[in-house]
Amino acid sequence: MSAHGIDLGHSAAVTAARPGSPVGRIARAMTLLNRAIVVLCSIALIVASTILSYSVAARYFFNAATYWQDEAAVFLLVGATFLSTAFVQAGRGHIGIEALTGYLSKRGNAIRMLVVDTTSLLFCCFFAWKSWTLFHEAWVDGQVSGSTWAPPLWIPYSMMSLGMTLMTLQIALQLAASLDAWRSK
Repeated sequence: MSAHGIDLGHSAAVTAARPGSPVGRIARAMTLLNRAIVVLCSIALIVASTILSYSVAARYFFNAATYWQDEAAVFLLVGATFLSTAFVQAGRGHIGIEALTGYLSKRGNAIRMLVVDTTSLLFCCFFAWKSWTLFHEAWVDGQVSGSTWAPPLWIPYSMMSLGMTLMTLQIALQLAASLDAWRSK
């Protein structure tokens, strides 16, 4: 991330993995996928803001009922949020507690990162699994939202599931790259 927007440059996972290694090739493919997804997520955010602005204007100026706009915007925001998590993780852009970094040795920090990545991987595996079960239930049962518009709930659940799966894969790649770097030393 840059101070003024999204930096689509090389992610941390690509630079950490040995080029040409299996992890490096998978990380490169993941980087390309993340870049495409972040562009789509950016478009989704623009569309969501346009929908919400239209909703406000339609209610204020034309006294028009708006029953689908809020939910459509929420679906777009859910998709953009979850699908972009792997891109953010690739640059280690998620919130990290760095209070111990200055006090630990280089090896201590490497161990700290290994523990944090392993814990994050386990949590994200569980979250992805639960998201997929929600998606499956919504798909099989034909669940819809409780609004008048009643869109199917498998739509946001699928984006949440895919996003968490990509996040899990990104963390696994970073963990594999770290372990690969340790082995090659």
